[in-house]
Amino acid sequence: QVQLAESGGGLVQPGGSLRLSCTASGSFLGIVAMGWYRQAPGKQRDLVASIISGGSTNYADSVKGRFTISRDSAKNTVYLQMNSLKSEDTAVYYCNADVIAISSVRRQYWGQGTQVAVSS
Repeated sequence: QVQLAESGGGLVQPGGSLRLSCTASGSFLGIVAMGWYRQAPGKQRDLVASIISGGSTNYADSVKGRFTISRDSAKNTVYLQMNSLKSEDTAVYYCNADVIAISSVRRQYWGQGTQVAVSS
């Protein structure tokens, strides 16, 4: 089983910054990719950014140039640095991990979510 522990959400003013962290723990063979999704009230959950084991990254158009995803492979941790935050970034942010389990089966795991609120 794999657990994802998120931290770093909160309330920030427009133009401010926050950094989210997500650490994977448990028993697994490896992590293929990790990423962040977000879900605003009444909307679907959408990809914000992802990073694969080789280091390549992918961003939603709405966050390009403002958000940066990075990882510490030794700590099984992914970070999302969010700068120049806007009110439309307000959402619950979920960590996602694409993991190769001990059984060699590939599975997706989700964190419980962390609230990000951008408001003056």
